[in-house]
Amino acid sequence: MTERQHGNYELPGMCAWFTGLSGAGKTTTAEMLQKAIEAEGRRVTLLDGDVVRQHLSEGLGFSRQDRDTNVLRIGWVASQIVYHGGIAICSLISPYRDTRARVRELFDEGSFLEIHVATPLEVCEERDPKGHYRRVRGGELKGFTGVDDAYESPLAPEITLNTTELSVAENVDLIMQRIVANGLIRRPSA
Repeated sequence: MTERQHGNYELPGMCAWFTGLSGAGKTTTAEMLQKAIEAEGRRVTLLDGDVVRQHLSEGLGFSRQDRDTNVLRIGWVASQIVYHGGIAICSLISPYRDTRARVRELFDEGSFLEIHVATPLEVCEERDPKGHYRRVRGGELKGFTGVDDAYESPLAPEITLNTTELSVAENVDLIMQRIVANGLIRRPSA
């Protein structure tokens, strides 16, 4: 670990970056991961795309430029949290590979975990927790990610989650195993 990565902190910081379609299960998984990490004694900041858009990115629309600006703002905030030894969990669609790559560049090697919540579009449409897909199919919304605007799946994420065969708890356990293996949480030896 470099000094920049974790300064003078006992454990290094880390960013868990959840990406996937609307309704994929990003926020549900991120919230459960936050609780699991906090139960291990680490402080966590959850940056949910919908919440951040209301505060940090208020006024931005959904053009490619505005989406990129939103993603890059969240990435910068997360990088500052990680630089100071914290854990940032980011949950947002972040549809474009090149923008996610620009976010990754804000972090030192090993401190950024891209987590692809790889839920198929059909399943996301069935879940439709916010009613967006219904509105898109009814012609009320245009430019919706995964339907009439692009979602570019990660090519090499650190973790890919299957939400149709595994429970949220099982997926969180997979992420926690990676976090522990990376030395971001110390557990007493048995």
